[in-house]
Amino acid sequence: MDDLTNAMERLRTHRPVEWDQLPDFSLYMDQVLSYMDRQILRFDPSDGLTAAMVNNYTKSGLVPRAEGKKYSREHLAYLTVICVLKQVLSVKDMDLLLDQELVDSGSVETGYHSFCRSLDGALTLTAGEMEGHDDSDGLADAAIHFALLSYAAGVASKRYVSLLRQKRETEGHPEKRSEKTARHKKEEDA
Repeated sequence: MDDLTNAMERLRTHRPVEWDQLPDFSLYMDQVLSYMDRQILRFDPSDGLTAAMVNNYTKSGLVPRAEGKKYSREHLAYLTVICVLKQVLSVKDMDLLLDQELVDSGSVETGYHSFCRSLDGALTLTAGEMEGHDDSDGLADAAIHFALLSYAAGVASKRYVSLLRQKRETEGHPEKRSEKTARHKKEEDA
């Protein structure tokens, strides 16, 4: 089936760009939205990022505030991670993981690199798994198979998030990520 072959090929090849390939100049909102359309693997055109979504992510503290009305490479990294994770995680869980992955990793660049490696592995694994399910007569079986894989991965992810949350509370990390991001930015500027 051509649609499945196309999906497998896109899963094998479409990846967010590496950190050093993200624009090193600021973008306005409409440029960010256009850029993110190319950055994220989507099969449904109505599932794109909108200005309202970016504003909501900023208000909730998931994304640092824009500098004026311009968005930097760091913003694009955050939005890339959020656009992928929002498919499977709550905002509360994304906040915790963004804190861990992008802020606590030492730099947004390091966290983004780690995220991209992990995403690459997951997409490659899924494309390989699809090879055994390319029969048009078994579409329902394949859909159930991948739904169950998603369920199992979701259960595992929730457990890891729960353990991370417990660990951070035990270690006493009351500080919000947005406060850390502001402090980190000041330290970089100094």
